[in-house]
Amino acid sequence: MSDETTEEPSHDPVDDSLDELVDEASDETSDELREESPAGPADELSDAPEVAAESTQHVARPRPRRAPTPPVRRMVWGPRTRVAVASLALVAMMFLFVFPTRSYLAQKRQIGKAAHAVKVLEAQNEVLARQANRLKTKSEIERLAREQFNMVLPGEQAYNVVETQVRPADTTTTTVP
Repeated sequence: MSDETTEEPSHDPVDDSLDELVDEASDETSDELREESPAGPADELSDAPEVAAESTQHVARPRPRRAPTPPVRRMVWGPRTRVAVASLALVAMMFLFVFPTRSYLAQKRQIGKAAHAVKVLEAQNEVLARQANRLKTKSEIERLAREQFNMVLPGEQAYNVVETQVRPADTTTTTVP
């Protein structure tokens, strides 16, 4: 990296002339104030506090001169510095815009998946609610008791039909020569 510097002149004629005018005005004001008050400092103290406060308001203090400002050195950036600053700006832009955008899109996907899961659960709840209402009826209770527990109403007889496996007959077939 190159560190080139340029110097600006520190002498400003406008500032100098302004300082001279302020100094002249403050000198004239302080001379006028000295001429107006013939009494000495002891007389000012003996007067009422209002008069003392009034006299301190009119006293102008001379303004100190400013020291000359040193020359300002400005840094001129070389091509490597510019590339480094541009890459840092690009990384900052990524942190400010790209990464939050990726997070936003990922959250939208999660919201979509969650909304789908909610719809599926609502459909399952509807099916289960219909089944629960059906199970509350007397006819459904009777049907389940007969099928699952082999129960019968009083005065009825239950028959259990057992299926048997039919085995093929033990027959041999002979072939004629």
